[in-house]
Amino acid sequence: MKRVSHSEAWTGLADCRHCTIRKTVLFAGLEEADFDRIHRPIDQLTYPPGTDLYNQDDPAKSILTIRTGLVKLTHFLPDGTQRIVRLLCTTDVVGLEAMVTPRYEHTATALHPTQVCRISVDIVKELARNQPKLCEDLMDRWHRALNDADRCITEFCTGPARSRVARLLIWLCERNQNKHCELFGREDLGALLGLTTETVSRIMAEFKRQGQIVEPKPNLLQCDLASLQQIVQ
Repeated sequence: MKRVSHSEAWTGLADCRHCTIRKTVLFAGLEEADFDRIHRPIDQLTYPPGTDLYNQDDPAKSILTIRTGLVKLTHFLPDGTQRIVRLLCTTDVVGLEAMVTPRYEHTATALHPTQVCRISVDIVKELARNQPKLCEDLMDRWHRALNDADRCITEFCTGPARSRVARLLIWLCERNQNKHCELFGREDLGALLGLTTETVSRIMAEFKRQGQIVEPKPNLLQCDLASLQQIVQ
């Protein structure tokens, strides 16, 4: 993987008061006075595809909110085996475990050009002590993360290969709130779905021939969701 230092990724200080996605992110419930309690800046960082936001077992010092992009969480076993366990996209929070554990439990890697806002976990804990709404939002984020993990296990890792690929395309379109989605490398697709790269490529080619997906630009897909839904039923 490419490595990007924080100094290379840093693009400026986040302007939370005027954030265009503020109503949907972790700090949606903060009032003006709450921002005055933040003495350290919230950094805005940009990562190109293939770069790590942090690595498994790194000290968990920050929580990151995705402004744009797509991030994979990979878990590594002692024998070197790895598995993509979850995908995160716009408005999702990366590194929530920093609230309760001293080290990150996964490696977070950008799959698309990704912009995040990074805030110290100490600040989040301080705000949570004085802001009940933030505690509720944190619990909601935990619940959403658990649901996504369950969905990854039950929908992306079980059943026929064609169904797994179709479910992933549907999920990506849902998160994009339309019939378009932006894919990523076939190797990562296989690692997420528990399939070989060749199998994924064959199924994607089959979907194109049958008109279930159209690829106007590389990795940018327009999906026939009704047709894909028939595959997974």
